[in-house]
Amino acid sequence: MVVPQLVQILRTLVTTGYSTEHSISGVSDPFLQVQILRLLRILGRNHEESSETMNDLLAQVATNTDTSRNAGNAVLLETVLTIMAIHSAVGLRVLAVNILGRFLLNNDKNIRYVALTSLLQLVQSDHSAVQRHRSTVVECLQETDASLSRRALELSLALVNSSNVRAMMQELQAFLESCPPDLRADCASGILLAAERFAPSKRWHIDTILHVLTTAGAHVRDDAVANLTQLIGEAEELHTYSVRRLYSALAEDISQQPLVQVAAWCIGEYGDLLLEGNCEETEPFQVEEEDVLALLEKVLQSHMSLPATRGYAITALMKLSTRLRGDNNRIRQVVSIYGSCVDLELQQRAVEYNTLFQKYDHMRAAILEKMPLVERRDPHVKEGGKEKQTEAQLLEVTAPAPTEPQATKLLDLLDLLGDTSEPLSSGHAQYLPPQAPSPGETLIHLLDLPCAPPPPAPIPSVRVFEREGLQLDLSFMRPLETPALLLVTATTTNSSKEDVTHFVCQAAVPKSFQLQLQAPSGNTIPARGDLPITQVFRILNPNKAPLRLKLRLTYNHSGQPVQEIFEVDNLPVETWQ
Repeated sequence: MVVPQLVQILRTLVTTGYSTEHSISGVSDPFLQVQILRLLRILGRNHEESSETMNDLLAQVATNTDTSRNAGNAVLLETVLTIMAIHSAVGLRVLAVNILGRFLLNNDKNIRYVALTSLLQLVQSDHSAVQRHRSTVVECLQETDASLSRRALELSLALVNSSNVRAMMQELQAFLESCPPDLRADCASGILLAAERFAPSKRWHIDTILHVLTTAGAHVRDDAVANLTQLIGEAEELHTYSVRRLYSALAEDISQQPLVQVAAWCIGEYGDLLLEGNCEETEPFQVEEEDVLALLEKVLQSHMSLPATRGYAITALMKLSTRLRGDNNRIRQVVSIYGSCVDLELQQRAVEYNTLFQKYDHMRAAILEKMPLVERRDPHVKEGGKEKQTEAQLLEVTAPAPTEPQATKLLDLLDLLGDTSEPLSSGHAQYLPPQAPSPGETLIHLLDLPCAPPPPAPIPSVRVFEREGLQLDLSFMRPLETPALLLVTATTTNSSKEDVTHFVCQAAVPKSFQLQLQAPSGNTIPARGDLPITQVFRILNPNKAPLRLKLRLTYNHSGQPVQEIFEVDNLPVETWQ
């Protein structure tokens, strides 16, 4: 075993030192120290005895290395990475995170960037230790360097939880108002995802989304409008509050298209509540029917309004025809005007609404009733915006390093393991036929040579997902030297006629397992069955418990974003026994 020898060499370098010609900035041969630490990291990974041998030395290096020079910082960084890669003691891991926290206070931007990147990699496995440096991370949001502020944003979003969501959202919303344009989309999406997962109340959730739409409405995700309308529809006790807040926001600014769409929808659905009187939770103001109609007409006539926004506005006007007490002639006239609109969708709506006024007026009130609530299909979305603690305690998530920094992907991963009681979108896994043994394997089996034990029987592959030509297969291998370790290779192919882009596969396992996701071979799957994407999952199962996987796939296909979340719970018994 070479670990004791390497430990002794490194201890000699740290304590006694070599000749002065190998000393750089007071650090004894930092190049040799870095190489030894990298080798120890490889030897100690998934090897408890070797990890225990080097624990004391790593603590000694972490506490005795001079950090006044870059040479010492380089040695310290390799020490931190080694501590996090092996089976180190809890106190040693906390020490490593604290070292990275000190790096955040360094004047060198490169060192701060390395610290933020390293903490981002550790936030899933050592969340509480990284959480202690939250205030320093938030301060890094104000960095003038774009790469630093982006890393700080990703880490800040990853640190949001149910106990600090109010404070963190205040910091992130303040950053959203002043952040560079290239970060605004990531910041807005991250805030919306964190609010959806950790919202302490429905009203807080609605206020948070409204603030994002008001501040950066043009940069939010495409589903932000649908999510907010669903949230408002579910919160019946907040209908009056919501419609008055949205009316006020729309009266101030009609340039933010998602905000205008939500406001038009809400006014159309609950316009009667807008006119009934004041709400105790909002500033008192009086709204007249003429004011509401004039505001929606302003939206229709504005050059900033998208065709979809005009569709929301004319539908809102039509719904108000059954909710307002005054004469509907003004609404009829507006609808008739847009019956000759050049936009086909808007013209069709106007013609149909005009027919409803004329030929089917007796049915208009019934047809334009309030929209029923649509049941959410995503299994990870909880009613009322709150997560179920039982599921959060049962399972934990480990995310792969993304090929490009995207805060949306980081917070989306935190939401993978939701309620498993909902039906899964991809159904049960289907077994694929195992590969036939090679002639060499058959010969060894026949001769039964004592010097070469027969290899284990191959584990059958599993097809876990298939949709519109996209297929995901899992193949398995258990190394003989580490029976508790399972190597899962996820192979994704695309037989459709169009490429699949921005493909990301994320996974989760129960807490009794340890999961490490290696980087995928790419994020674009060529059409017609060309080169597939492969990604390796390393799953450690020391208790030999039945294996459960939960997968989340996000990708773009045919110009449309797709998201699939499903559970794989009928894997072959050979994967865990």
